[in-house]
Amino acid sequence: MAELQVIARYTLSAGKEEEVLPLLARLAEASRAEPGNISFGVYRSLADPQDVVLLERYASPEAFAAHRESPHFNGLVLQRIVPLLDGRAVETYEAQQA
Repeated sequence: MAELQVIARYTLSAGKEEEVLPLLARLAEASRAEPGNISFGVYRSLADPQDVVLLERYASPEAFAAHRESPHFNGLVLQRIVPLLDGRAVETYEAQQA
């Protein structure tokens, strides 16, 4: 079964950076502890500090679905982070083995 690469692009609302960034760190830590998670990184743009990219890798599409059902996804992402964003886009890709 193919791994899944997820690219989540967040645009932080102006003035909300100091509120969102610690929440993203907590999300990354909790997500890395999931059995189907391979990696989870948070990257802030040097050109525009409002832009953040999350690079996530899961063992399967089912592992990603389990992530989206987790208490930390619901509590941190949906309830606390999304209201502090101006924009959010999530892309999923089948990861090809080299």
